[in-house]
Amino acid sequence: MKRIETSLPGVVILEPKVFGDARGFFFESWNKRTLIELGIDADFVQDNHSKSQQGVLRGLHYQLSQTQGKLVRVIAGEVFDVAVDMRRSSPHYGQSVGFTLSAENQRMAWIPPGFAHGFYVTSPVAEFLYKTTDYYAPSHEHTLLWNDPALAIDWPLIGTPLLAAKDAVGKPFIEAASFD
Repeated sequence: MKRIETSLPGVVILEPKVFGDARGFFFESWNKRTLIELGIDADFVQDNHSKSQQGVLRGLHYQLSQTQGKLVRVIAGEVFDVAVDMRRSSPHYGQSVGFTLSAENQRMAWIPPGFAHGFYVTSPVAEFLYKTTDYYAPSHEHTLLWNDPALAIDWPLIGTPLLAAKDAVGKPFIEAASFD
């Protein structure tokens, strides 16, 4: 597996070694020892799987307590994935990074604790899998406003995104709770 750095230290793209032939392909999507060798020592406690249609935008979510690191990937379709640094002590506080994850490129991303996370579906449908380092805790979840001008995220929108009610009323960055 290859580690690819992004503009936000800690947020990395992982490119697996894919073995393919006329029958199809095989790759390890998760190997604890390999991730540790790549500098990601995380204990995962929960797997999540979502399916969304084109134009769905999910996020930007984070939990201040029961903070989650996420290992994310797409197994069908394509998404534009985004992470925002929510750590006040970070020199990159408030900065974001976005990249494409797809079934075709087979890349994964590590979003460490302390970051808000979300994605936008750019293909007709997408299935998104992610492992988390702590359990989902709705009482600790926060939503950052996906289109806050202060974040300047260049979402590759096709029309108006389809949002969950909680995502439509996320907090602007300046009002959002953050990590120390």
